[in-house]
Amino acid sequence: MIKDIQQEILKLKAEKDICILAHSYQAHEIIEIADFTGDSYKLSVDASNVRSKNILFCGVHFMAETAKMLSPDKRVFLANPLAGCPMAEQMEPEMIEALKRQEPDRKVVAYINTTAKLKSVCDVCVTSSSAVKIVKAMDAEKILFIPDCNLGAFVQKNVPEKDIKLLQGGCPVHAAVAPDEVRQAKRLHPDALVLVHPECVPKVSEQADYVGSTSGIINFAKNSEAEEFIIGTEISIAEHLQYECPGKKFYILSKKILCPNMKLTTLMDVYNSCAGIDNGEAFEIKMTEDEISSARVCIDEMLRLG
Repeated sequence: MIKDIQQEILKLKAEKDICILAHSYQAHEIIEIADFTGDSYKLSVDASNVRSKNILFCGVHFMAETAKMLSPDKRVFLANPLAGCPMAEQMEPEMIEALKRQEPDRKVVAYINTTAKLKSVCDVCVTSSSAVKIVKAMDAEKILFIPDCNLGAFVQKNVPEKDIKLLQGGCPVHAAVAPDEVRQAKRLHPDALVLVHPECVPKVSEQADYVGSTSGIINFAKNSEAEEFIIGTEISIAEHLQYECPGKKFYILSKKILCPNMKLTTLMDVYNSCAGIDNGEAFEIKMTEDEISSARVCIDEMLRLG
């Protein structure tokens, strides 16, 4: 049944000139039929190079929004319109503008997990894989990092030469992991390396053998000579790695790291979106030229520095 639906999707893709972008947290049956997969940074680069006239994003709203900004001449659709991101909606542009007036020499760095409206008042955008590199490369000594204070703390640790101010915000899914869970996982799997995402709280990250983005975790596990790994990011990554590296063992750090928004998208959502792309039944991302141009400034700066 799954294979039949996948084959129908592949036919519709060819007929309707659709490129499917799927975040790494999507289900394996969606990853299998995507043209591009990866973390937020990789998909941002991929979106800017898409040649198809239609882009279908399997992920959450801010990611599809970013794809639209980078390919404004394309029609961009989100496979499930309810898939949002709580972190992306934690801060309002007015609050950041007020902070900028208080400290005009402090440049604002926005994690890509933010709305287009918030990006429009920021200086540069970053992803977890590019944050340290970009902050180091910026022509600014004073930084306001929003919204994820855990990723911000990771950047602070790796770029101590800069004055980095943090606000309270972040991913509620990764932040839910407790330090005791790392110790328990290590007791259960003493030979396994611990790989965690920097959206986890610092006391979790401090116990890890590797801290990095989703793509960084995947690449580390694939290239490491070790045979066992505890994966401290969305649990789908452990599943994908089990398929890709059958000779190695992967364990989830915590069953709490389950993103309900990423799990909303199903293979049938993808099929229905592809089928309805020309009759108004697929959910299209709509943005004005002004909205795109104002929000894209910090995205373009991310691509330049990253």
